[in-house]
Amino acid sequence: MLVEDTQLYKFISDSGLVSKTDLEDAQKETGASGKRLGDVLVSSGKITIDNLHRMQAYVIGIPFVDLKGKKIAFDTLSLIPEPIARGHNIVAFKKSDMGLEVAMLDVNDLSAIDFIKKKVSLKILPRLTDTDSIKEALVQYQKSLKAEFGDILQKETAALTRSTSELSSESDLAKIAEDLPVIRIVETLIKHAALQGASDIHIEPMEDQVLVRYRIDGLLHDAMVLPKHAAPSISARIKVLASLKLDEKRLPQDGRFKTDLNNEKVSFRVSILPTYYGEKIVMRLLRESISGFTLEYLNFHGEGLERIHHALNLTTGMILTTGPTGSGKTTSLYTMLDVLNTPDVNISTIEDPIEYQMARINQTQVRPEIGFSFAQGIRTLVRQDPDIIMVGEIRDNETAALAVNAALTGHLVLSTLHTNSAAGAIPRLLDMKVEPFLLVSTLDIVIGQRLVRRLTENKERFLLSKEEFARLEKNVDMERVLKALKDEKIVKPEDTWNNIYFYKSVPSSPASANSNSASDDGFKGRIGIHEILRMTPSIKTLVMKSATSTEIEDQAQKEGMLTMVEDGIYKCVAGLTTIEEVLRVVSE
Repeated sequence: MLVEDTQLYKFISDSGLVSKTDLEDAQKETGASGKRLGDVLVSSGKITIDNLHRMQAYVIGIPFVDLKGKKIAFDTLSLIPEPIARGHNIVAFKKSDMGLEVAMLDVNDLSAIDFIKKKVSLKILPRLTDTDSIKEALVQYQKSLKAEFGDILQKETAALTRSTSELSSESDLAKIAEDLPVIRIVETLIKHAALQGASDIHIEPMEDQVLVRYRIDGLLHDAMVLPKHAAPSISARIKVLASLKLDEKRLPQDGRFKTDLNNEKVSFRVSILPTYYGEKIVMRLLRESISGFTLEYLNFHGEGLERIHHALNLTTGMILTTGPTGSGKTTSLYTMLDVLNTPDVNISTIEDPIEYQMARINQTQVRPEIGFSFAQGIRTLVRQDPDIIMVGEIRDNETAALAVNAALTGHLVLSTLHTNSAAGAIPRLLDMKVEPFLLVSTLDIVIGQRLVRRLTENKERFLLSKEEFARLEKNVDMERVLKALKDEKIVKPEDTWNNIYFYKSVPSSPASANSNSASDDGFKGRIGIHEILRMTPSIKTLVMKSATSTEIEDQAQKEGMLTMVEDGIYKCVAGLTTIEEVLRVVSE
């Protein structure tokens, strides 16, 4: 079903939709850049993405369907889980004796088709469609989900007794937690949050109601409002799941539990905090399987990617990832472990908590309450004949010293550190009493990172005005970014900032804005922006002289390091995110 460039070229040439000169220029660019003809024509603005899909449908003989304004039965639509539908731009719209008709933007997305075949056991009939059709179908998911979950919650909360707030004994609360209505309410909240792609669930008691919010793509969104009398029951149920004290309402509590959602194991980290109106509950969703990610998938690229691969090929030394909480440090670490996880090495980790489970890796969780700390864990791990050690976080002087010593004595050590930049990790380690001569002997690379929201396919191109460029240039070395873009063939060698496009989000129309969809603002998912600092001889000299993080960063930039902001601007030009999003996240 792949449309060959020669077929597309002939069709466009015969149809006259693009001038012969523009078509020939695009064909030349395909040879230079390795891109497909259709992609070149779309990126240059000669045709729209929807026009390309219609042409492809005609060339390969697959029917084109227009779903705009059409109501899809929810039992058919829901045959494809919403995360798959959003991630692959594919929706089921018609089920018959012939099979299941699915509308998609890319009929060559075989992984999505194979997934659906296994799930529905029907013949899959691919149909090409346009972006607006997919967008409207995805809105129907949200409306149907809202109706489905809203009905369940309304029914079950109505079934709860209004006297639960008066119950305080452990036996009474345990009985409430096992009532069928509250079990269904908590299961519904968890399922709904997972379908929405939430990373955290916030359950917040207020004066006369309970507010439920989801953190999606790094931002909190109101999800639903529940009656005030539901709060004690929900709190009791979650405490039972997380093995917490039911009758303790004065002190904070932390726990965790696991469940299966859509054949995927999900771990929940639970934090309960007493507030004026009751107990606020935050549950973090941790999907335990991460195998299959690659560094490229995490948006590492160019020279920075080469620096990471070089460090991973070493048998000793230290690799650090840095950034605030929620910046993707652990995901980066596990992806590197997945790269390193071969039969000929022994990998051991010490973590708090174990966020993902990986085959063939020995994972250990710290237990501070019984004296089993990171430091104690590292002491034990080095006696377990490891080749590679992953330390979840370097928090104190003892852990830092032991991690550096492990790297010095023949192990590859991976860990995280809470600093605002890659260069800031070095003064931080020195503050932890790590000797400079030990640091320069062990540290290989430091990765600084943040997560920014990813643009959906519905985005608009624009050129920066002189004023906008001048404001941006105050914070970013635009010439270094331009060089990186040209080196990696994102733009043409002759391009300048005068003709390089940036992108902005296109929010959904007001008519669909009430769907509570996380994609209403034109973003879906997140990507990483990074800076990768390599310990070169000149930077080692600066470390020995106790240089500041600013001096270290300046030298790293001279030696080719893109800062996080510069990497963000690079990804803005690549159409992955927006300038505003990059500046929002890095300035936080």
